[in-house]
Amino acid sequence: MSENSECPRYRVGITFNLKQKKDDENEDEQAEYDSIGTIEAISEAIGKTGCETIFLEADTSLPQKLQNLNPDIVFNIAEGKGGRGREAQVPSILNLYSIPFTGSDETTLCVALDKGLTKRIVKSCRIKTPVFFVWKNKDTEIPANLRFPVIVKPNAEGSSKGILGNTIAGSRKELINLLHEKLDRYNQPLLIEEYIQGREFTVGILGNGSEKHIFRPMEIIISPEGNPDKSKVYSFHVKTNYQKYVKYRCPADLDPDTEEKMSRYSAKIYELLECRDFARIDYILSEDNEIYFIEINPLPGLAPGYSDYPMLAEYNGVGYDELVKAILNSGLRRYGMSAV
Repeated sequence: MSENSECPRYRVGITFNLKQKKDDENEDEQAEYDSIGTIEAISEAIGKTGCETIFLEADTSLPQKLQNLNPDIVFNIAEGKGGRGREAQVPSILNLYSIPFTGSDETTLCVALDKGLTKRIVKSCRIKTPVFFVWKNKDTEIPANLRFPVIVKPNAEGSSKGILGNTIAGSRKELINLLHEKLDRYNQPLLIEEYIQGREFTVGILGNGSEKHIFRPMEIIISPEGNPDKSKVYSFHVKTNYQKYVKYRCPADLDPDTEEKMSRYSAKIYELLECRDFARIDYILSEDNEIYFIEINPLPGLAPGYSDYPMLAEYNGVGYDELVKAILNSGLRRYGMSAV
C-alpha cells in the first residue's frame, strides 16, 4: 500500500469460482459460478479507485496463493464447491489467515444457503413464509395436510439451480414423481413449499449499521407464454433468457404501506442473520396483499447486465462501478481501514 497517495491503495484479492465448460453435467450445474467477464468487471471497478487487484480462483491452491500474494483485503464472490456449507469455505480460510474480506462471514453464509433452516429462523420473528417442509430422503413422510399446488426446489442451491423444467406439483402423485426426479438429479434434500399465487419482488441491501441502505423493491414480472417451463416461476431457463420472458419494474408499483413493510422486513432479516455489506431478499406478495419471505442471498451475483442485485441497484440510481466500490468500502470500514 502506498503511504504517499491521498487515498489508500490496497492490494485487493478477488476470490471466485469460474464456470468451466463440461459436456457431461446438468445444464444448471454451474449456475452459481461466474464468468471471467464478471471477474474482469469487478476488477475494473476496483481498479478505478486506484487499488491493485489480484485474481484468486477458489481452488485447492487458494491457501498457498493467499500466503504468497498477501492481499490487504479480499473481495469475495466465491460460491465454494460441494455441500450445503460450500459458501463458507473461502470466508473460513480468510479468517484462518486473518485476512479482511467483504461480505458475510462463514456462519451467515452456511445458514442462509440452507433454505429450510433460514425459513425456520425468519418464521420465528413472525415474518410469513409459505408452509414448507424439507424432504431429506425417500424415507421422509409427506405431511397428510399439505395443500397443493406446491413448488419443489433443492434445499441448498442458489441462482435458480434446480428450478428447472417442471417444479410445481398439483397433487400428491405428481409430488412423489417430482421428488424422486429431483433427488436423482441433485442428490440433496429438497424443499417443498406451498405455491403462493401472486407477484414476485426482490429487495437489495447495501452497507451496515446506521449506514445500511435498503433499495426500493424491484418487481420481477414473468411471462409464461413461450418460456420453456410454461409457468410464472423465476426458473433457470427464464433467468438465463430474461430478455425474452422477464420484465423488471423498479421502483415497484406498491402502495406505500406495503413497500414500507417489505423494506422493514428486509432490514430485520438482514440483521437477524447477521449479514454484512450486501445481500438480496426475495418475496411473494399474495393476491390478498400478504408478504411472504421466500429466501435471502447474502452472496448475490454481480454479473453486470444480468444479475438481479446490480440491476436493482442501477434502477435505484447506483451504477455498477459505484456499487462495487460501495461494497468494498463497506468491508474496509468494518475492519477499521480507510475507505477508497
